[in-house]
Amino acid sequence: MKIVSIVGARPQFIKAAALSRVLRDRHEDILIHTGQHYDAQLSDVFFAELDLPPPDYHLGVGSDSHARQTARMLEGIESVLLDELPDCVLVYGDTNSTLAGALATAKLGLPLAHVEAGLRSYDRTMPEELNRVLTDHCADVLLCPSALAVSNLAREGIRGGVHLVGDVMYDSLLRQVQDGWLEGGQLAQWGLSPQSYVIATVHRAANTDDASRLASIVQALGLLPEPVIFPVHPRTRKAMLDAGLAPSANVRLLEPLGYRDMLLLESNARCVLTDSGGVQKEAFFFGVPCVTLRDETEWPETVDCGWNVLAGCDVERIAAAADRPLPEGERPLLFGDGHAAEKIVEVLESDDPSHS
Repeated sequence: MKIVSIVGARPQFIKAAALSRVLRDRHEDILIHTGQHYDAQLSDVFFAELDLPPPDYHLGVGSDSHARQTARMLEGIESVLLDELPDCVLVYGDTNSTLAGALATAKLGLPLAHVEAGLRSYDRTMPEELNRVLTDHCADVLLCPSALAVSNLAREGIRGGVHLVGDVMYDSLLRQVQDGWLEGGQLAQWGLSPQSYVIATVHRAANTDDASRLASIVQALGLLPEPVIFPVHPRTRKAMLDAGLAPSANVRLLEPLGYRDMLLLESNARCVLTDSGGVQKEAFFFGVPCVTLRDETEWPETVDCGWNVLAGCDVERIAAAADRPLPEGERPLLFGDGHAAEKIVEVLESDDPSHS
C-alpha cells in the first residue's frame, strides 16, 4: 500500500516514528510535515532523536490564527494528495494538522485512518477537542488507544471501522527504555538526582492566554519544597513576560527539551505537573504521580486509578496534589502492550481501507 502520514507537532512526530518503523518494512510511507511546529527545538530535534526520516513534503505553514493556519494546511495537503493518490491517509492526535489532513482527505474521497481516535475531554472550548471530534467523524478507520476511547465512539454512534490497538506513544517510550536512554545517571547534567525534583510543563492556550490562571500556576510551583524543572514553551515564556510573572527561586526555567531529555526528567521526577495530554500518559507509564493543570483530561482512566489528579489552576489544590502519597496497588495495563504499531499495520492490511 501507499500510505501518506500527516504530522505537524511534537506528539505527532513521536507517534509517527513508532508507526513508520513498522510501516516502512512492508509499505510505502510518505510523510507530510505541515510546519505547525517549526522551531528546531520543537521539530528538528525530534526527527533526529526518533530516527524519523526527513519529511517528503514540508508545507512550512508556521504559526497563525486557527482558521488561517488550517486553511493553508488544507491547500497544501490537498495538492500533495492529488499528486500521490495514496491508498490511505494517516492522521495523528488532535492538532490543526490533524483536522486539516482529515478534511482534505475526506473531501477527496480518500480513505482516512485516525491514530488515537476516540479521546474526549468533553470541553468544546478546547481547539483540540473540536479537532478530534471532527476527525473521528470523518475517519474510515479509527485506531483507539484504550477501551474507554472505543466506548466514547460508540456513544456517538461510531461503531464501524473501530479498532482497539493500544497506544503508539507507549511503543516509542518502551524503545527508549530498551535502548538505555533513560538511565538516572544522566541527570547530572542538570545537577539533579532521582526523586529530588518535580518537572512542570504548561502550554495549553487556556492556561497561557489567561494571565490569572498562569499566575496561579506559577505561584503554586513556587510553593513546592523541591526544585521545579520547567521547560518553557515559547508561547508560555512570552505570556509570562507579558504578565510580568517572575517565578520563585526554586523554579528553574529551561528552553524546550528534546524527547529523550523530557523522558529522562519525567521518569526520575518525584512528581509531574502538566497540562499536556502526552505528558500525563508518560508519567503514568513511568509510575510517577501526575498533577494535571486543567479541569478535565482526555485520559480519565489515569485519574480513576489514582495516578493523576485534576487540579486546574487552584494554588492549594495543585500543592496538595503534588504532595499526595503514591497510589496503592499495581498500575493497570490501560494502553496496550507496546505493540500498537504492529496492530495498526495489521488493521490497515486486513481492512484494506482503499477498498472498504
